[in-house]
Amino acid sequence: MPMEILLFGLLAVLVVFMFVNGRRRQKQMKAEQEEKAAKTVPGVKVLLQGGIYGTIVAYDHDDLDSPALVEIAPGTVIEVHSQAILRIVEPKDLTDGVEIVDGETPVVVEETPVVDDAPVVETPEETRRRLERDADDK
Repeated sequence: MPMEILLFGLLAVLVVFMFVNGRRRQKQMKAEQEEKAAKTVPGVKVLLQGGIYGTIVAYDHDDLDSPALVEIAPGTVIEVHSQAILRIVEPKDLTDGVEIVDGETPVVVEETPVVDDAPVVETPEETRRRLERDADDK
């Protein structure tokens, strides 16, 4: 009899733990989704689940079932489900290759070579203007 009470008590503790842990994980996932949705604005660079990098052209924060428009190459815009956006690609830290010595002015440790074929990065406004100009030409 006392052993059965102990087992039921242990079972009750496990069920409560699973419930509390599940709720905590749900809240964490919801917060991550809201943060990603807030950062997903036209002009931001994203990584899609298929491994394709692109730039957001249009995204509806309220209706997640409507497709997001992603530009994967200049003039090539595709529709993807909003959940296909895996993550926002953050620009590299501007302090890479810079060393601060004893609180003095920053010293460049290593210069990156200048490449003439480097891709041009557009601002969100430039992307919108280019897309509108291309749409008018058609």
